[in-house]
Amino acid sequence: MRKFSLVLISLFVIVSLLFTACGPSATEAPPAVDAPAEEPAEEPAEEPAEEPAAEPASGDKVQIRWFVGLGAGSDEGTFEPQNTFVEKFNASQDEIELVIEIVDADAAYDTLATQIAAGNAPDVVGPVGIKGRDSFKGAWLDLNPLIDANGYDLGDFDQALVEFYQVKEEGQLGIPFAIFPSFIIYNKDLFDEGDFPYPPSEYGAPYVDENGDEHEWNIETLTELAQKLTVDANGNEPTMDGFDSENIVQFGWQNLWTDPRGIGTMFGAGSLVDENGNAQVPEHWVEAWKWTYDGFWNSWFIPNGPYGGADFLQGPGGSFSSGNLAMIHMHMWYVAPWALGEVPFEWALAATPSYNGVVTSKMHADTFGILKGSENPEAAFKVLTYMLSEENANDLLTIYGGMPARLSLQGDYFGLYTETNFPGQDIDWQVVVDSMVYADNPNHESWMPSFQETTDRYNEFWNTLANTPGMDVDAEVETLIQDLQGIFDAAE
Repeated sequence: MRKFSLVLISLFVIVSLLFTACGPSATEAPPAVDAPAEEPAEEPAEEPAEEPAAEPASGDKVQIRWFVGLGAGSDEGTFEPQNTFVEKFNASQDEIELVIEIVDADAAYDTLATQIAAGNAPDVVGPVGIKGRDSFKGAWLDLNPLIDANGYDLGDFDQALVEFYQVKEEGQLGIPFAIFPSFIIYNKDLFDEGDFPYPPSEYGAPYVDENGDEHEWNIETLTELAQKLTVDANGNEPTMDGFDSENIVQFGWQNLWTDPRGIGTMFGAGSLVDENGNAQVPEHWVEAWKWTYDGFWNSWFIPNGPYGGADFLQGPGGSFSSGNLAMIHMHMWYVAPWALGEVPFEWALAATPSYNGVVTSKMHADTFGILKGSENPEAAFKVLTYMLSEENANDLLTIYGGMPARLSLQGDYFGLYTETNFPGQDIDWQVVVDSMVYADNPNHESWMPSFQETTDRYNEFWNTLANTPGMDVDAEVETLIQDLQGIFDAAE
């Protein structure tokens, strides 16, 4: 029998300083849901809390309003540096007066929706993720005409990331700014304790097991490894006789802080909306959900709903920081002192496994958009390009904690990031860079009809799976599709 560790951690976490769309919800997954700050509310807030805006533009200057709150930037610690950035821009030229409007994340959706409906839309909005952007589908300006008219050079961005912001029938809705690739983070101490070799950090490399045998790094290999890293109170693994599923003390795997769409995406990109606007669940998502359900209730290598609330999996950075979870799939924003933190165990990064020969590492990304309601799109574009420029992007990236999308800024990024946040640690960041080319398109956070109601319904579906053994997953999926179709029809 193998021994196991029960690690108690004391770590102060302020995840809200990060990209809010990527941040964890108040409830550990499963149930797996996204941060509530990124969900549009149903009723407008009467008195949204706002940071006082700068003085209005004076003289002949064009006033450009910058709305902050759909993603990062609405926490008090970001106010001063954002205002400093505004002052820097305003001092850099004499044609535009940039005015910042910082709205609390809980009220940001309602506030922006009210402004748009009243014909009082701000000009520039951001940082904003895919979910925040698509919650206002149809409201964003296609940047292609402005890019062409100004000869704006997109050559410093990976073409795949430029295409990431191209939306069918809507155009180029953003220019890459901050990106958060996903990958595996694993607890080296738990691997060492079980004498298991580490998962590969290079895409295309095999997993070499404890006997020296090579295996393709895919879902099947991950499953076998995760089961070996799951143990009960007596040190038994799920495949051993006498394994006690009611007394598991260490789990092998979890897709941390995501929703059913994010979990499905590890098996391939997809959407709950087909090309005709009807409800669907891609077949590979069904397979991912069934694989996860099996991990919950039969193979026992993934924490289900009841285990998700167990004391031994409660860490300030979620279940992984508890020290009793071997591997998670997560985004770059989690690898930060205010999220993962200074945990009392060694950790490292690994490649996302393939499914049916294809690797898909879901992507979170922030950008700045211009609303169609802007009365001065040309001036707004000048502000946008200043924000994203090679000279100034780092000022904002430092505030929001994102990995630069600009290729020219990536060279020194990880060295500085390690020195600032994890001094003295030897971290191989190459897998983060390599994960970018496997980004999901369509993105798992993309638009759906009746966004809030649709989100509520699929989270209800997932919470049921996470908390109920013995279910017919295929039947539940069919019911989900029917219910989503009813929601979609009512939205027309």
